Amino acid sequence: MTTIVKLGGSVITDKDRAEALDGPALNRTADAIADALANGDVSDLVVVHGGGSFGHHYASKHGVSKTEGTDDAGAALEIHGAMKTLNEFVLSRLHDRDVPAVPVHPFSAACRNREADLSLMTEQVETMLGEEFVPVLHGDGVVHEGEGISVLSGDEVVTAVAEDIDAERVGFCSTVPGVLDDEEDVIPEIRSYDEVAEFLGGSDATDVTGGMAGKVRALLSLGAPATIFGPDDLRNFLAGGSPGTRIDGRD
Repeated sequence: MTTIVKLGGSVITDKDRAEALDGPALNRTADAIADALANGDVSDLVVVHGGGSFGHHYASKHGVSKTEGTDDAGAALEIHGAMKTLNEFVLSRLHDRDVPAVPVHPFSAACRNREADLSLMTEQVETMLGEEFVPVLHGDGVVHEGEGISVLSGDEVVTAVAEDIDAERVGFCSTVPGVLDDEEDVIPEIRSYDEVAEFLGGSDATDVTGGMAGKVRALLSLGAPATIFGPDDLRNFLAGGSPGTRIDGRD
């Protein structure tokens, strides 16, 4: 069974300060992943992480988003370089726990056409899984026809990979325990965006990828059920549970 887990950028970094890693939080997530693999709770695992205070900081600095690009190669290198740095931190923590994690950098494997349709090569991800590696992907800059370089969110990476490799389980580890209503209670299930549109706002910190609203939209378009949960429920999800909010846009 193939599982994809996305670690939100706000979970493993301090998004209010540029390039600020949350070391203790990253250690806890790495512990949970390592234990789940060691215990046999998951076998084929793909990890995706967001940009947090690394990629988002530089994307915001250069005015780059999912729809607005830049033709400045220096800006592209700053965004991609920051994401590679964060990816190396994630890989290092996983390697410390004997997780056979390997990087996949979307900058060199993805592109958008003029209509912003995404093409992301995923054959290497399938091959890595077959060789018992744990692919670790991330949000990144991506070449965008007519726009130069735009932002590819970690959420988009998750949905693209999940669809291409037919992942059975998809989980988003966020800073909140699920999608919350106006009374701060977790909404147990979402089947359409209109059901929860009034509750969804942007991220409180710098976020060029759409915040919680972007996550919900991405998962509703996935064509398979997924869950959004908080850091304390990562072990539960990896063990086969369904914590937080279940999102299923299928008819």
